[in-house]
Amino acid sequence: MSESGTTTIITPLPIQPWLKSVHTVAGPNDVIEPSWRVGAVNVEGELAVVIGKSAFALTAENALDHVLGYTIANDATNAARAVIDERLFQAKSGNHFTPLGPWIETDIADPGNLGINVTVNGRAEARSRTFNLSSGVVECLVHVTKWMAPEPGDVVMTGAPGTIVGVQPGDTVAMTIDGIGTLVNDVA
Repeated sequence: MSESGTTTIITPLPIQPWLKSVHTVAGPNDVIEPSWRVGAVNVEGELAVVIGKSAFALTAENALDHVLGYTIANDATNAARAVIDERLFQAKSGNHFTPLGPWIETDIADPGNLGINVTVNGRAEARSRTFNLSSGVVECLVHVTKWMAPEPGDVVMTGAPGTIVGVQPGDTVAMTIDGIGTLVNDVA
């Protein structure tokens, strides 16, 4: 209750997905190529869901039936552009801004409780778990498939649960998710 005697109600933000171009996708050991002239760059360790069969209007009961498996996403961001680019196109669309890998893991019993660790140049910079996501895997899939029908091979990134880390040119970033492995990329 506030000092004026009224209660403040905090409404959580709705799930806010956006599309990333396939032209930003990179693999393990590919070099992230940010445009440093526009400001700071962050990386974000994320669980990525790989769709296994066409998925439209999924429900909480059937969402995971449409998943092939899981991989790691490094969602690089020109952070300064995010402030002036509400659609995040300039912030998230650089060369190799979406490294994925190192492979697709098909045997994850509980995607809602995986550890995510981000290291830069061998130093631990962020530790979290997927239960810290603002929306769980199932909730994300149900929401996304209200608006579009992902096809086999499409990737749904679930967000960064406190795994955002600033990087500099020449850094080596390693993202590890329990049960999947480690994705390593250098920053140009």
